[in-house]
This record gives sequence, structure tokens and C-alpha cells, in this order.
Amino acid sequence: MTRGDIGGQGGAGRSARRPRHRGLLDLGRAPSAVYDVAITDLDGVCFRDTEPVEYATESVAAARAAGLRFLFLTNNAMRPPRAAAERLVGVGIDAGPSDVLTAAQTGAALVAADLESGAKVLVVGSPGLAQALREVGLTPVDSAEEQPAAVLQGLSEDLTWRQLAEGAFAIQAGAAYYATNLDLTLPQPRGFAPGNGSLVAALSTATGVQPIASGKPNASMFHLAVARAGALRPVVVGDRLDTDLAGANNAGLPGMMVLTGVNTAADACLAPPARRPSLLAWDLRGLNLPHRAPVPDGDGWLCGGQRAWVEGGRLRLDGEPESNDMLRAAAAACWAAADAGAGLKPAGIPAVYHREGQT
Repeated sequence: MTRGDIGGQGGAGRSARRPRHRGLLDLGRAPSAVYDVAITDLDGVCFRDTEPVEYATESVAAARAAGLRFLFLTNNAMRPPRAAAERLVGVGIDAGPSDVLTAAQTGAALVAADLESGAKVLVVGSPGLAQALREVGLTPVDSAEEQPAAVLQGLSEDLTWRQLAEGAFAIQAGAAYYATNLDLTLPQPRGFAPGNGSLVAALSTATGVQPIASGKPNASMFHLAVARAGALRPVVVGDRLDTDLAGANNAGLPGMMVLTGVNTAADACLAPPARRPSLLAWDLRGLNLPHRAPVPDGDGWLCGGQRAWVEGGRLRLDGEPESNDMLRAAAAACWAAADAGAGLKPAGIPAVYHREGQT
């Protein structure tokens, strides 16, 4: 594997050219009848910690019955594939370790592409990260005194000041700095906990060094998922615009956004072109329902009898706000307004499209 196979998240030469998004797709059928593999996020899409996301279990089962296969792709580096599969089984979704690809695995592959076999890598993260490094022939260590060639940081519930300090010492001594991903938050049943990106910020601030990251939205993570699954007609399913949907666009894949995790309907309406989804639904039931594309209708957009338009800097809705068709009409109206130079602000989006307590 070469650096061209696994790229850094920030470098212009490390990822695919970002195509400008052209709008929502008109499938006419359910995604489960159109695509062969759903490359699906975990946290906020299938489960929140140990609790299932609403409608996820039955929707995955129905999609599988229709012939859709699943590969679960996660930026969460805390859990090795086996533990992630067990978490899926715990919420009623059948899965094994081979059905899961984690940012720990792609992070380890990124480091392995740069280092000689057996090289020492200081782990700032969970035991699952150390396991991933061993699987690619590298030697995980926990002290800068071991003179590691690199530092790899991934999310851990048990991250300590000592681990961060050892990482800082190693980076200051010249070790290369890598991160599994840069997600700022992690959905939990009680709210949004700090993600790996928030913890990376502490080490970056201490050292003045920004890491090379392997996870979403890096296109190579999605390309690896497609190859692992043997997908011919893949679709990406996720809840985050900055990782799942930006990554799908970076990789040239259609992406379906669900609103059960980090980002809201308002976020979808305000998304810049590089992060806009190809398909949009409130939850995973959207895998098994037809997707109609909005069409222009005078000064607005029409989808399945639901109409939306932008007037005076505000999104206007005529129909059922919480239907999938209205959601798509609203997104089309907002995107058209933004692309014409008449962008909206969050206050211009109806309250029903914000998470409770947001403005």
C-alpha cells in the first residue's frame, strides 16, 4: 500500500478532487432496490452507545431482505471490529468483524505506508488502536522513551494526561504525528461527547503540530470500504455532513444523509456544495422508501406535493414539514438560494428543522 492509497485529511495532494454537488438524486425506487452495498456509519445511525437508533434495526433487516448488503464504516477508533460487531448485534443488527472497517484500521494502514515493518509507534488511544497497529506489522509502545518513529492518536474513553504528555514528548523529539480522524463530537444517549478531534486539539496545541488523519472525510477510507465489500453500486449512509457526506462526495459516491445523529435538517438545508447529500431522509427507513427529486415550481421547489421556497431570507413551507418529501423540497430551495448568492442563516430555517434547544 502506498501513500496514494491512504491519504492525509488536510493535504491537497492526499485526497481526490472534490466534485461540486449537483442536487438530490431521483431514484424512483428505494435505495435498497438500487444499490448493492450500503457503506453505513455506526454512531448516530445504527446506535447511540448501547441503545439502538430509532427505526435502525428493522430498517437494516428490511433492506437486507431486499438484497442490500452492509459494510459498517466508523471513525470511532475505540472499538476493534469485533467489539463494534458485538455492539451491532446488541441492538439487533446481525454483523461480524469482517462487516466492520474502523478508523483505527485505516489509521494503522496510513502509518504502515510510511514506516518500515516493525517500527515503533506510540499509541495515544485505546487497546484497539494498538491491535490495529500489530495487524499491519508495527510495534505499539506507550512511552516516548522508546523513541517511536510515529505517534498515532485515536479516541479512547480512558485517555489520560500521561498518554497525551508522552505523545507530546515523542512529537517534540521528531516523531511523525497521525490521527485516526478529526471528529469533534461523538453522539451519546445523553448528548454529544468530545470526539477524537477535540482531543487531538489538545496535543496539537501543546506541540504546534497538526496530524495527518486517515478517517472520514478522506476519500481513501471509502475506497477501501468499497474494495473490502466488493461493491459495484455502493451508497454511503451517515449522519454527519463534515465526515460521512463530505467523504462520499470526495470519493465520488452517492451519500444518503439521515437526521438521527449529529446534524439536523437545518444543517442539511445550510450545507455547502461539497457536503450536500445525494439522498436525504429523516432516518434509516429512507433505505426502503422511494426517493423523489424536487423539481422547480415557480419561485419554489416541489417534491411529492410538498412545496418549499425562500422569501425574505427565510425558508417557507407549504405542506407537511416532517415528511421526507418536504425535507427534500426544503433542501433544494435552500441550496438554490445559496447558489444564487442569497444564502440563509440558521434563524431563517423553521424551528421544526432544528434540534430542540437550537436556534
